[in-house]
Amino acid sequence: MIIYPAIDLLDGQCVRLSQGKYDQVTVYSDDPLSIAEGFAAAGAKWIHMVDLNAARTGIPVNQSIIAAVVKRTGLEVQTGGGIRNLDTLRYLIEEIGVSRCVIGTSAIRDRAFTKKALILYGDKIAIGLDAQNGEIAVDGWTSRSGINVIDFAKIMKEMGARTVIYTDIARDGMLSGPATESTRELVDATGLSVIASGGIGSEEDITLIQTSGCSGVIVGKAIYEGKVRLSVCLQNA
Repeated sequence: MIIYPAIDLLDGQCVRLSQGKYDQVTVYSDDPLSIAEGFAAAGAKWIHMVDLNAARTGIPVNQSIIAAVVKRTGLEVQTGGGIRNLDTLRYLIEEIGVSRCVIGTSAIRDRAFTKKALILYGDKIAIGLDAQNGEIAVDGWTSRSGINVIDFAKIMKEMGARTVIYTDIARDGMLSGPATESTRELVDATGLSVIASGGIGSEEDITLIQTSGCSGVIVGKAIYEGKVRLSVCLQNA
């Protein structure tokens, strides 16, 4: 299982939101590159980065920071937030050199773009499944779609998706424990490579989510709050 330490970017700062709410922001650093370099020094191979500005508006704001992390850390970068057209994808993958892009809102609203992205870039694309009470949320988690998570994941698999990132919004940033059962259900129902996100609050939680059969887990606030020792967890994963 791959551990993805996370950096969420808002106005150039490293932040965490509680349950995806933009009015509940904790700023952890004004130097995201240094945070990423610390993750690399701890032994991380991958990092998960989200442009929260772009997730809400569709307008990229933090691409220069993402580019600096790719260039200066040697980390494999998985990034999402507001990726809604092929030009943005091409820039991130071909120009900046990110290893994987996450398509969220556009997977719901623009199936033609999503299918083309999967055809062009294959394993470099992950589909974001951001769930609230089993329903997909969009627009930086500010809107509900009315679409069931597992049903949608199966549609994405038929279109060629191999990797999904499953986030339980209610748990995100709350340190309340992972959604192990619903993650297991998604793994079992789809056979996809599932990266779990949301709720990790301890090193034991990382061990617990691994029992779901997920291929990876994203850890953010628990690292910043000192509840997870990244170097130790990377050795045990």
